[in-house]
Order: sequence, then C-alpha cells, then structure tokens
Amino acid sequence: MMKLLLAIVQDKDSNLLSSELIDANIQATKLSTTGGFLKSGNTTFIVGIEDERVPEALKIIEETCQAREQFMTPPVNMDATMDSSMSYPIEVQVGGATVFVMPIEQFHRF
Repeated sequence: MMKLLLAIVQDKDSNLLSSELIDANIQATKLSTTGGFLKSGNTTFIVGIEDERVPEALKIIEETCQAREQFMTPPVNMDATMDSSMSYPIEVQVGGATVFVMPIEQFHRF
C-alpha cells in the first residue's frame, strides 16, 4: 500500500528538505503556498510513498524543518477615532512542519 504525505514547511527550510528527500531517493512535488499566522511564504511537498518508508520520510522532515523563534511586529490597529495603537515586536514560533499522512486508494505513474 501507499500513503500520500502533504508536508507544509517554511520557505527557509524547503531547499534543504528537497535535497534531503532526493538523497533518500524520495520523490516529491513542491508547491509554493502562503498561510499561517505571519502570512509568510511556505512550500508544500506532495509525496507518494510506500507505507514502510513513511517513518523514514517523517524523520527527514522532522530533522530538516526545525521550529525557531522570530520577532514580528503585529499590524497597527486603527479604531473609530483613527488613533493608532502602538505596535511592539513580539516573539513567535515559526518553522517546523505540518504533515498530513493519508491513505492512497490508487497510485499511477504514467
């Protein structure tokens, strides 16, 4: 049987993850995506893989896509009087990976 992995990673990690997957002979399709709290650039990897290789792929993703702290400034809020609230940088966690593992009913490569 096969599984479909959808791995959403920060752009900063995508080139290294791509190289690591290639080194492990795991084929993936990369899509440029946007989302998350920071509305920052992400890359979504689509991987069709044999069941027994899923743990190997997950380990590569986990070791390559580490979470880290980053400072960001929230958007300035304007109320009805048009007074702006002061906005100070806050520390948020970014990076890491979100991975969905789904069963595949059929897999064809033409």
